[in-house]
Amino acid sequence: MTTTLYTEMDDGLFDALANVKLLVCDVDGVFSDGRIYLGNDGEELKAFHTRDGYGVKALVSNGVNVAVITGRRSAIVENRMSALNVAHIIQGEENKADALSTLIENLGLSADEVAAVGDDMPDTGMYKHVAIKIAVADAHPFVAKQANWITTLPGGFGAVREISDTILHAKGVANEIFGASV
Repeated sequence: MTTTLYTEMDDGLFDALANVKLLVCDVDGVFSDGRIYLGNDGEELKAFHTRDGYGVKALVSNGVNVAVITGRRSAIVENRMSALNVAHIIQGEENKADALSTLIENLGLSADEVAAVGDDMPDTGMYKHVAIKIAVADAHPFVAKQANWITTLPGGFGAVREISDTILHAKGVANEIFGASV
C-alpha cells in the first residue's frame, strides 16, 4: 500500500496513476456538488471549489491534459473550465462513452493513459475506455462499485484536487508543487 496525502492506496493503482496523460471529469457532481441553482429569472448558478481549480492548473502545467464531458450545456462551465486552461470542454453530450472514445483516439492515447471521474449513471460509460475508473466519495453506489478508486472527498468539495494531487504524487512532481516532502 502507498500512503498518499489523503489515504492508503493499492500500489498497482498508485503506479498506474504515473502513466495518466488525460484526466476526464464529469462536471455536475464532480466539479460541483451536483446541485443546480436556478434564479427567478432563469439564471443558472453552480459553485466550484477553488482548490479543485488549483489542482487542475497544476496538472496542466505538468503536462497532463484535462477534459470535461457533461450532458448539460452551460456558459458557466465554459467560462470556468477555460479559466483553468482545460483543453477539452465537451458539453451537451449524452453519450459520454462515445465522446471519450473519440477524444482518446484524437489524442492518440491508450486506455492506461486515461483516468475518468464520475458520480452518477451517465458517467459509467466512460469507464469502459479507461484503466483508472474514479468515483467521488458521494457517488451513486452503482458508480462506486464500478470504480477502482473512490475519493475521500465528495464532488464539489475538493475531490478533483484530491485526484490531481495524487496523480502528481504518483508522477513524482508533488514535492515541487507543495514545496515539501509528500
